[in-house]
Amino acid sequence: MTGSKAPALTRSACFAMACLVAAPFCAAPIAAAARPIVPAERRYDSYAGVLPTCTDPGVFERIRSLFHDRETEFWKSGLEIVNLDQVREIGFRTEGLDYIPRRYCRAQVYLNNQAVRPVSYSIVEDAGFAGFGYDVEWCVAGLDRNDAYGGYCRDARP
Repeated sequence: MTGSKAPALTRSACFAMACLVAAPFCAAPIAAAARPIVPAERRYDSYAGVLPTCTDPGVFERIRSLFHDRETEFWKSGLEIVNLDQVREIGFRTEGLDYIPRRYCRAQVYLNNQAVRPVSYSIVEDAGFAGFGYDVEWCVAGLDRNDAYGGYCRDARP
């Protein structure tokens, strides 16, 4: 162990290695920008872009049912959604034409403990069981106990 040292790398060798490592990361944005935008309706396995409205009774029933399941089975809170009101659409296909069609909505939910809370939800095409039909992703503000949608359900909105 006396007197043996590993050979030192020269500055030019270090620079060359850094360039080789960084090259793929520098070229990625250029390749992504060159990707053609193909609307979801024109793909081989296409989307129709037809979704229920925010006020559709099936959408409300889906939110109510999923909320019941979560609150009963997981949190054991006994909370139930009694009614949905002040429904409005806040976005449709906001990510662009080449993504899965989504309709974004906001409303007020009335709970069985007399609380009124905002709910954000999106209706997603072909997200139902085994990819058939639509599904609903939702978040009731103040009741997202594990912060799956971020503070005040910000990630459930466009």
